Amino acid sequence: MKSTVEQLSPTRVRINVEVPFEELKPDFDRAYKALAQQIRIPGFRPGKAPAKLLEARVGRGAVLEQVVNDVLPKRYSEAVIETEVKVIGQPEIEITKIEDGQELAFTAEVDIRPEITLPDFSALAVTVDPIEITDADIDEQLQSLRQRFGTLTAVERAIENGDFVSIDLSATVDGEAVEEASTTGLSHEVGSGQLIEGLDETLIGLKESESKDFASKLVAGEHAGKEAVITVTVQSVKERELPEADDDFAQLASEFDTIDELKEDLKTRVERVKKVTQAGEIRDKVLEQLLETVEIPLPEGVVKAEIDAVEHDAVHGFDHDEAKLSEALEAQGSSLEEFKKDTKEAAEKSVKTQLLLDAVAEAENTQVGQDELYERIIFQAQRYGMSPDQFIQQIQQAGQLGAVFADVRRGKALAGVVVQAAVTDTAGNAVDTAEMFGNPAEEAEEVSAEELATVADATEAAEAETK
Repeated sequence: MKSTVEQLSPTRVRINVEVPFEELKPDFDRAYKALAQQIRIPGFRPGKAPAKLLEARVGRGAVLEQVVNDVLPKRYSEAVIETEVKVIGQPEIEITKIEDGQELAFTAEVDIRPEITLPDFSALAVTVDPIEITDADIDEQLQSLRQRFGTLTAVERAIENGDFVSIDLSATVDGEAVEEASTTGLSHEVGSGQLIEGLDETLIGLKESESKDFASKLVAGEHAGKEAVITVTVQSVKERELPEADDDFAQLASEFDTIDELKEDLKTRVERVKKVTQAGEIRDKVLEQLLETVEIPLPEGVVKAEIDAVEHDAVHGFDHDEAKLSEALEAQGSSLEEFKKDTKEAAEKSVKTQLLLDAVAEAENTQVGQDELYERIIFQAQRYGMSPDQFIQQIQQAGQLGAVFADVRRGKALAGVVVQAAVTDTAGNAVDTAEMFGNPAEEAEEVSAEELATVADATEAAEAETK
C-alpha cells in the first residue's frame, strides 16, 4: 500500500491511498467465505462452493463492492498511522480508481490538529482579587447553620419577607383558565424568588385566607411567554424561629463546645471556599490569556460538528421543530439568530481550548495517573447521582471513556501552565499557586490502553472502598 499526504490548509489534509489488488487477496477470501455460508449451490456443502461459482451467482461487481466497503476503514487507519497524521473528526472518503485485478485507489479528506506555537509560560501574568474574610462572611455561615436548626411556627399576622407560606395558585390567559399553571398547597419561602415573577411582592402584606391577583408572564407550557393573570390565595403563614448563637447551639450543631470554637471553624471553611474560588479565577484568567496570546487555526469540520450537536439537542426538546424553539427563545428575550451566534462562538472557543491544552499536554509530556482518572470518574458519577460502575458502563457504551481521559489530561496540563505563570492579587501580593494546584510536573503512572479498557473493574473496586 502506498499513501501520500497533501496539505489543504493548516487544519485539513487529503490522504491519497493506492492499494495493489494482490494485497486484497485475504479480503477477497473472507468475502467468498461469507458468501459461501449464505448461498446454497447444489452439489456443494455449505461454505464449500468455489469462488467462480459464487461470482457467477451474485456477480463479480457485488463481490468487489463488499470487499471495498470492508477494506476502506482498515486501509484508511493504516494510512493515518503510516503518514503520522494527527487526525481529528471523521474523514470524507472518495474512491478514485477501481481497476479489477490491478489497483484500488481512494482519497480521504480529514481535519488535523494544527501546529501551535506555544509561548513562554513564565511570561504569563494575571491579577486576581485577594482573599479577604470578614465578620459578615462568618455571620452569614452562622446564620445559615442556625436556619438549618430553626423551627417553623404559625403566626396570625400579615406576611413578611422570609416567612414560609402555603398557597394556592391559578392563572388565566385572555380570560381562559390555564390548567397546568394551577396548583394547591404549594410551600414557598417569601423573598426567595424561586417561583413566578411578582409573587413575592404580591404576598407581602397578605394574611391567611386572603387572595390577590397580579400579572406575570408564564415561563412554561403552551402559553409560555404570554401575559397571565395569576391569583394567589394564602392558606397558612409561618415564621422561622432561630436558636440563639450560644455555646448550647454550638454543642447542638457541631462537635465544638463553645460558640467561639464553632466560629473559628466556620472561618476556616470560608477561607477554604474562597481559596477554591480564587483558584478557579486564576485558572480561567490564565486560560483566557493563553487563548488571546496563541494563534490557533480552527478545523471547520470539528467546529461544525460541535455546533450541529448543540443545535440538534436544543431543537430535539421541541420535536425538532425550529419554529417552536424560536418561539421559546423569544419568550426568554432572545432569538434564534442570537442562539445560533452564541452557539457558534461557544463551539469555536471550546475547540480552540481543547486544541490549545492538547498542545500544552504534548509539549509538557503531561501524564495522567490511574488514581487521577479514577478520581474524576467517581466525581462525575456522584454529580449525576450514579454509582461509578453504572457511570463507567454508560460512558463506555457512548464511546466517551477516551473523552474523560482527555479532559483530565487537559485540566492537568492547564494546572502545569498556571504554576509557571506569575500570579498576584490586586494588593500586589504574590499568590502561591503551587499550594492550590500542586505540582503537575511530578511523574504519574501513565494509564495504558489496556488499563483504559479495564477501568470499569478498577472503578468498581474504588466504589467498594468508599462504602
